[in-house]
Amino acid sequence: MASLIVFDLDDTLYLERDFVRSGFVAVDGWVGDRLGVRGFFERAWALFEAGHRGDIFDRALHELAVPVRPELVQALVATYRGHTPSITLAPDAEQALAALCPRRRTSLLTDGPGRTQAGKVAALGLGERLRPIVYTDELGSGMGKPHPDGFLRIQRELAVPSREIVYVADNPGKDFVAPRRLGWKTVRVRRPQGLYARVSAEPGQEADRTVTSLSELDLAEL
Repeated sequence: MASLIVFDLDDTLYLERDFVRSGFVAVDGWVGDRLGVRGFFERAWALFEAGHRGDIFDRALHELAVPVRPELVQALVATYRGHTPSITLAPDAEQALAALCPRRRTSLLTDGPGRTQAGKVAALGLGERLRPIVYTDELGSGMGKPHPDGFLRIQRELAVPSREIVYVADNPGKDFVAPRRLGWKTVRVRRPQGLYARVSAEPGQEADRTVTSLSELDLAEL
């Protein structure tokens, strides 16, 4: 039986698309207030839904006939990353945490800008439920997953044997290689609306088990 369950954050405990939507709403307000331009949210969300990634702000500004300047895009990115998100735990995640937290150790390991991820943790009320919380952004350059340092920090701090740890996450490209090499068990949450739901694992990137919802986990078997 596992004595420690370590969770990823985005698309594992909540839907990342909800954060994206919340961020676009915040940027929409900034653009409206500072530039007097309306319609940013609608264009940005349509681009996101169409599968665009990485250049949505540039494209949305272009569609709104706003000159795309580096300093403007930087301001939008800062607004997006620093806003107070309107997000909630997925219902199955809430149920899983309610069942696990009183009986097992539960922790969190997450990539992404530390300030942004901390804002999500606060909005989801996870600070008192998952300990320790490790933000790989705070570990130094190059320490994000799949680097093993974040995993090892949790294991060493809690002094739990590898065979008693389960890592639950969503992205096969970076989430499961390191913990499997450390001897952890791994579970992939492949939520239908998750950003990596359609990504197939390459050889060596597979989790030990795949579910579409945390409600599919038999907690007695973890």
